[in-house]
Amino acid sequence: MTEFSVLDLVPVREGRTVSEAFEAATDLARTAEGAGCKRFWVAEHHAMDGIAGGATSVVLAHIGNATSRIRIGSGGIMLPNHTPFQIAEQFGTLDALFPGRIDLGLGRAPGAGPELQRALRKNLQQAAEYFPNDVAELRALLSGEIDLPITATPGLGAKPELWMLGSSLFGARLAAKLGLPYAFAAHFAPDHLDAALELYRRDFEPSEELERPHVMVAMNVFAAESEAEAQLLASSQQQSFVRLRSGNPGKLPPPIEDYTSTLPAPARAMLDHLGQAAAVGTPETVRETIEAFVDRTKADEIILCGATFDPVARIRSLEMTMEAFEGALAA
Repeated sequence: MTEFSVLDLVPVREGRTVSEAFEAATDLARTAEGAGCKRFWVAEHHAMDGIAGGATSVVLAHIGNATSRIRIGSGGIMLPNHTPFQIAEQFGTLDALFPGRIDLGLGRAPGAGPELQRALRKNLQQAAEYFPNDVAELRALLSGEIDLPITATPGLGAKPELWMLGSSLFGARLAAKLGLPYAFAAHFAPDHLDAALELYRRDFEPSEELERPHVMVAMNVFAAESEAEAQLLASSQQQSFVRLRSGNPGKLPPPIEDYTSTLPAPARAMLDHLGQAAAVGTPETVRETIEAFVDRTKADEIILCGATFDPVARIRSLEMTMEAFEGALAA
């Protein structure tokens, strides 16, 4: 049975504030918990006007206090931006505050230009090369299985559920080698999806954390009463994708009717390409599209993405999606 989770970038909408972005994320997390979703993840991005989740562990502490059952975690922490010791402390703290509810998804891509590297006082390209070693050090800081010269407190003995994130074969290979669950970011980088999942499952080595491969795949999902309304809701995120790929990112814009028809061919092709990991339409259409995607990927979990300009519309989209699967989930 496929399980469902939610990924939120904590979008900042045009004309709205960061405080309102956190309020919307909190409402979405509560909805996800009430609808039966397994996890609520927040992604780390920095120096972007339209994304407020940079201090990921702080945001998760707030979400944890606003919910009571749903797992909360990072989708993900970009480990090259940090030291393993810092992340052990932060997620050791979260695990102590919300025991049995914390996920720690780890990514390698820093996603940073020269300005951010200077701000973080890090050579991020070099740090990315040490990513496998840093993951091993982080696991040791949490588990104590290796005698290290320093102890993370909080951290030592904490048991967040570690995940490897990826959009290429590198993450799949490392997840398989370490015996970790694997989450693939198909919602923005679907190119290597099938090859990565095949490699991960083929080369998976069981670990204390996981006996067999476990896959989660991200999809952009927009459900509404009509196909036209769903397409309209999706246009805000589509605009954001186009602006980002054009080097002009910003806050999440209002929706535009027939947005894709206004675009040049290369931009339309880019959105069509991303559409292979998207479900947009009525609840029935969304359910059928997700079912076909699960049949293709054999995913154990689907994590639902998709920012809307109206936060209430995303809440309703999530509710419709989960309601569409109620019969299947019950079975």
